[in-house]
Amino acid sequence: MSNSIRKWIFVLLVPALVVFILGSVSGGAGHGAALQSANIDLHDKQSLQNGAKYYVNYCMGCHSLKFSRYNRMAEDMGLNEEHGLTGDDVSTLLKENMIFTYDEDGKQDKVGSLMKNAYSPKAAAEAFGTSVPDLSLVGRSRGTDWIYSYLKGFYLDSSRPMGVNNTVFKDVGMPHVLWELQGWQEMEHAEGDGEHHGEPTLTLSKPGKMSPGEYDQVVRDLTNFLTYVSEPAQLSRKMYGVFTLLFLLLLFGVSWMLEKEYWKDIH
Repeated sequence: MSNSIRKWIFVLLVPALVVFILGSVSGGAGHGAALQSANIDLHDKQSLQNGAKYYVNYCMGCHSLKFSRYNRMAEDMGLNEEHGLTGDDVSTLLKENMIFTYDEDGKQDKVGSLMKNAYSPKAAAEAFGTSVPDLSLVGRSRGTDWIYSYLKGFYLDSSRPMGVNNTVFKDVGMPHVLWELQGWQEMEHAEGDGEHHGEPTLTLSKPGKMSPGEYDQVVRDLTNFLTYVSEPAQLSRKMYGVFTLLFLLLLFGVSWMLEKEYWKDIH
């Protein structure tokens, strides 16, 4: 094999190997309990819309998304002219269902505003003992499976200030804000065989408004939404990556044939 062919193989394979390794590392960002697979689909517009709805109603009272804008979110989720909605329709939908904050003059925030909340860091520190984090990048810092497992991992723990703990985030300081949907879970330890302790499991002691299957879908939609928010460009970035790899593959073939043509008289 000639040196030039080896060089092209190196150029094509090394970046793919690096991406694979980084993906493996980021996928294991959880600690404690084994993470469950979220199995989300970023191109599922209905799932993203449901996730945004539940986030605004249950999470955004404390957790802002300061790097996202309402109108950009709506566009990416299919609330646009392609689906029969005018700009005024989208503005009305956002103002009536998503935007609950007001500026210094008492006017409702505009659709182009950043998704901040009215909960100041000082008030959060007084209530919870620490400032409440912005969740714009949690999908990248923690990972999709971590978010999904975390939202399903709350259980009753009377020793904690908020009355709950979490299988993924030990000694969590956040209350279980989705309790009315899921209900309350309790931690149970199965009996071991004398030498080994049984694996702890969560059991639903008091059902919520939703069945376990319905709640699981809500959590998956929320996870989908937070994963999208952490990097909106990934809706198109992966497609560009596929086209780039196909181009490089085509370029490799053309370059290989050119090399054979240039050097055929010497070899």
